[in-house]
Amino acid sequence: METIRVVFISVPRDEASKLARKLVEERLAACVNVVPKIESYFWWDDAVQHDQESLLIAKTTDDKFDDLADFVVENHSFELPEIIAFELAGGLTEYIAWIHRETE
Repeated sequence: METIRVVFISVPRDEASKLARKLVEERLAACVNVVPKIESYFWWDDAVQHDQESLLIAKTTDDKFDDLADFVVENHSFELPEIIAFELAGGLTEYIAWIHRETE
C-alpha cells in the first residue's frame, strides 16, 4: 500500500476553513483538521516576526502530496507557505484504507 503523509500547513486564521475544505473537495486530502489558534515566531525579512495563525493537519497519500503542495502554493496568501510532510509510521488499518479511497 502507498505511503500516507501527514502534512502541516500554517495559514492566516481567516483562510483556514476555506483552504481545508478545498483540499478535501479536490480530493487532495482525505481529512484536514484545523487547529484554530497557533502563535508563530519566525525569521522573515531579516527580523523575527510574530503571527497569529491556524494550523492545518492534512492526511493524504504520497502520490497526492505534490498536487496538494502545488494547490496550497497557488491558493495561499503567503509568499512562502509552510508545507511540511511526515510519513505515517502506522495507524488503524481501516483508517489508512479510508485515506486511500478518499484521495483516489
